[in-house]
Amino acid sequence: MMETLEGGELCFPQLLNTSCRKPKQPRFKVMLLYILLSSISLITVVLNLLVIISISHFRQLHTPTNLLLLSLAVSDLLVGLLLMPAEIILIESCWFLGDFMCALSSFVAFIITCASVGNMVLISVDRYVAICDPLRYPTKITKTRVKIFVCLCWVCSAFYSSVLLKDLLTQPGSHNSCYGECVMVSNYIVGVVDLVVTFIAPVTVIIVLYIRVFVVAVSQARAMRSHIVAVTLQRSVTLTTKKSERKAARTLGILVVVFLMCFCPYYYPSLAGQDTESNGLFFVVWLLYFNSCLNPLIYAFFYPWFRKSINLIVRLQILQPDSCEANIMGPFL
Repeated sequence: MMETLEGGELCFPQLLNTSCRKPKQPRFKVMLLYILLSSISLITVVLNLLVIISISHFRQLHTPTNLLLLSLAVSDLLVGLLLMPAEIILIESCWFLGDFMCALSSFVAFIITCASVGNMVLISVDRYVAICDPLRYPTKITKTRVKIFVCLCWVCSAFYSSVLLKDLLTQPGSHNSCYGECVMVSNYIVGVVDLVVTFIAPVTVIIVLYIRVFVVAVSQARAMRSHIVAVTLQRSVTLTTKKSERKAARTLGILVVVFLMCFCPYYYPSLAGQDTESNGLFFVVWLLYFNSCLNPLIYAFFYPWFRKSINLIVRLQILQPDSCEANIMGPFL
């Protein structure tokens, strides 16, 4: 009877000597986690799929900025479709797919995360050029150049991840202490490189560019306001520009703060020179992935064309002939 109880606590009861053990957790808590995290994964997939369908289908949305949003939505879709389900498997601290799939899962996770961060940097560069150099924006930022940079972003992410995880890919499972474990152990140099390339450098670029964008936007609004002579007209424009300034500050603040809130906890132990416990690591990984659920809300739901395209998609209007030519940028009815 005692052997049966002990075997029930193992990930693989048939492997008594080599199997990992499941931590004792209330069954209600485990089921609640399964439901909650599965719901987050489903919402992430649906939201990003709507973004992908909208931008891909409607010809009016084929702009350089929206192509960057499309690439970001693809990376976020893969997070909800591949990475989140892989983490759900580890709720009971047991990996049932073998050492090779564990290494492959870590490799894919690195590629998608790096590509997502790269897309966010490209979007910040796009907004910087659009606000700070609007006259030359159409010649500097073209759809062809954006497609090239998006492809480079994904190729560089794959190359960077393969170099960083070379040992894990060549010797999968070498750091596992028991069968049913899926861990990735990196040395100090790899950790520092990943910290700088994936977090410090992109965050610095994004913050600097968005601060510059905000300063220029506010200065342009104030310059326009100063040229108004009529008192009544000036009052109207003053209210409009102040509202515009508040909206710009709020939007830019959300972009930067949400990104930092989702990414900082994951990289904080590396910045502080500390090790992350397994329970804490599970939380920060999900917080990192949750950014992929928030991205379509931040980048897309703020645009009226997205609400209009959702309306057409839900009503199956996109199945009609020439629906790709619909006036998405017009007023929302």
